[in-house]
Amino acid sequence: MTPVPASPDPESGPPARPATGRRRSEAVPALSTGSLADVVPGALLVAMPALSDPTFAGTVVYVLDHSDNGTLGVVLGRPSQVEIRDVLPGWCDLAVEPGVFHVGGPCETDTALCLATSPAPIPGRDEALRRVVGDVYLVDLDSDPELLEDQITGLRVFAGYAGWSPGQLATEIADGAWAVVPGLPYDVFTEDAGPDLWRAVMGRQRGRLGVLSTAPADPTAN
Repeated sequence: MTPVPASPDPESGPPARPATGRRRSEAVPALSTGSLADVVPGALLVAMPALSDPTFAGTVVYVLDHSDNGTLGVVLGRPSQVEIRDVLPGWCDLAVEPGVFHVGGPCETDTALCLATSPAPIPGRDEALRRVVGDVYLVDLDSDPELLEDQITGLRVFAGYAGWSPGQLATEIADGAWAVVPGLPYDVFTEDAGPDLWRAVMGRQRGRLGVLSTAPADPTAN
């Protein structure tokens, strides 16, 4: 317990600054960026300013799966110029705006991956939906979209994904390349893109991590 300093003698000059009981090195809280234990489906990997790899600089990645076999996710907020109606016409009316493919990552970029929100899948008709977390599902694009139109409240299609082999993401987090923070279903379907999405996600964090929302999302932008 920090002792209360005695009242100074009024004749001895101005009062001394009260002791805080805290060393100078402890005055500023440490930057908390999460750990590998926080990497779960629905979490966000937010690129820290020190991450200069142009593939991931300034990105926000939504985690789809994490296990001893590695980690899988999709980069959010990278819309392409490819219209969904030109490739998957049956799904375009269910997609949120903008109705384009989003670049999900550098892996298998010719593969389409679809995420949707569904508050309550109908029993016996949810074979096309595989839960990620909460109301967010992976959608089987080989299924009939007409059978899902009364179950889906939002849909977004990604080209490619981001993947990490076992141990790779742990090393990157330890090196300070990523912050691991909770995600929201809204993050998957927001119209925010690029630096705007990065700042929105960082801006809702607490402490020093939230202060970073004023820094450039992409260090190459300095």
